Amino acid sequence: MPRQLKIDFVSDIACPWCVIGLGGLEHALGALGDELTADIAFHPFELNPAMAAGGENVLEHIVRKYGMPAADVRANRERIKARAADVGFTMNTSDDSRIYNTFDAHRLLAWAKGEGRQHALKRRLFALNFTEQADPGDHEALIAAAADAGLDPAAARDVLASDRYAAEVRADEAHWQRMGITGVPAVIVNDTYLISGGQPPEEFERQLRHILQQG
Repeated sequence: MPRQLKIDFVSDIACPWCVIGLGGLEHALGALGDELTADIAFHPFELNPAMAAGGENVLEHIVRKYGMPAADVRANRERIKARAADVGFTMNTSDDSRIYNTFDAHRLLAWAKGEGRQHALKRRLFALNFTEQADPGDHEALIAAAADAGLDPAAARDVLASDRYAAEVRADEAHWQRMGITGVPAVIVNDTYLISGGQPPEEFERQLRHILQQG
C-alpha cells in the first residue's frame, strides 16, 4: 500500500531555483511511482516584497543586491537555464529579463488551492515568468494564466480586483518565517523533514526514500 506524504513547498514564482526544485521533486515522485502518494501544498515567499509595479531589470537587480560582477551573474544564469532544461523546463532569461512583484500571483495561488488547481497554476505561472518573460503582476496575464490552468477566468478577475487572500498570504508568509525559512525553495515533508534548495531529481528521490524508511 503506498505511503501518503504531506509536502509543503515554500517558494516564489520569481525564483529560478524554485522551478528547478519543483521539477526535481516531480521527477522524483514519478520515479517512486506506486511507493507513495503526495499531497503538495504551495506556500508564498516573496524574494522582493517591496518591488514596484513593472519590476526592474534582473541583471541590474542582482548586481546591486548581491554585489556580484555582471559576468558572474550571466554565467550563473546559464547554469540555471541548463539545470532547468534537465527537468524539462525552458527558461528564456537574458540581459533584458525583468524581475517583478509577485504578491498578486500568490493571492491567486491561495485561491487556486481551494479550487483544486494550485499545482497547475503554479506551473503555469513559472512558465509565464521565465519562459514567456511576461509580468506575473499584470492582472490580465494572471487571468489568462488562471484560465490556462483550468480555472474560471471571471472568478480569477474577481479575486484580483479585490483584496481577497491578501491577509492569508501575509499570514502564511509569516508562519514559514517563524519556522525558520529564510530561503527558497524549501520543501517540508510530513511537517518534519526539510529539503532545501533546487535539488536534482536523484537527490529528492534519495531523501524521499530515506523519509519512507523512517516509517
